[in-house]
Amino acid sequence: MKNFGRLLMVMIMCALPFSPVKADPVDFKVTSPDFKEDETLSNKHVYNGFGCTGENVAPRLNWESAPADTKYFAVTVYDPDAPTGSGWWHWLIVNLPKSATSLDRTHLPTGALETRTDFGTTGYGGPCPPVGHGPHRYIFTLYALKDKIDVVTDTPAAQVGYQINSLKVGETSIMGYFERK
Repeated sequence: MKNFGRLLMVMIMCALPFSPVKADPVDFKVTSPDFKEDETLSNKHVYNGFGCTGENVAPRLNWESAPADTKYFAVTVYDPDAPTGSGWWHWLIVNLPKSATSLDRTHLPTGALETRTDFGTTGYGGPCPPVGHGPHRYIFTLYALKDKIDVVTDTPAAQVGYQINSLKVGETSIMGYFERK
């Protein structure tokens, strides 16, 4: 038995150099001119409804150094702290073209598609956590995808997420916070 363990270890060690390892490029990065990593989102980006009185304007996003095999991008905004048991999807955009390097709140590139959020509509829905629930994290994630995602505007967020994860070749995130006291 002792020799079997050694033999197994040698086999594993010999196989390691030949195993294809695909890592995300270190330089693939998303930023926003509207907020910095780990900052509180301004009232401009907060939802207008559910007791919140923000302007509900989506932050601009910029990105660079996508993986070479990127064909499309997707963007999601997710609050894992929402008291739902499954978080809250605030924004989902798929099929952004490979040529895109930014997302402006005024228009989407041709071919891009917004899908249904947990607000029950398409489009950006800003932060609006329950009063006294503490700070919530809002994770803006950019995915580099190897193919187009086949969804429609009414596709639920969980199905969109499943397809994103099956097609991603890289991802990068920026996180902001918001709290209602």
